[in-house]
Amino acid sequence: MGRAEADPLDTVYSGSKAALRPLHDAVLAKLQGIGDFEVSPKKSYVSLRTSKQFATLGPGTKGRLEVGINHRGAPAKGRLEELPPGKMCTHRLLVTAPEDIDDELVQHVREAWQAAG
Repeated sequence: MGRAEADPLDTVYSGSKAALRPLHDAVLAKLQGIGDFEVSPKKSYVSLRTSKQFATLGPGTKGRLEVGINHRGAPAKGRLEELPPGKMCTHRLLVTAPEDIDDELVQHVREAWQAAG
């Protein structure tokens, strides 16, 4: 009998970051309606991808969940912040509470998903 495989998210959300796991799970649940995509855990974040990565989820600074978005040319608006060139994503949204997992967040991720093809 083999040992059950560990959940890779237990590593991403360990220690002081464990409190962000429920927000992560809630964001993923909310995004299920945008269409088909793959969820690929990495060492310190989770990649959301179709043929290419369109978003990331992971612990940010100051106890916030960071939703990174790859959507070149999208204007920064509302809570959507444009990131400096050279970062893994072009934009980000910060999630600190369940109320932040709203239609604005879903719309920005949906637009990045559509642009990724």
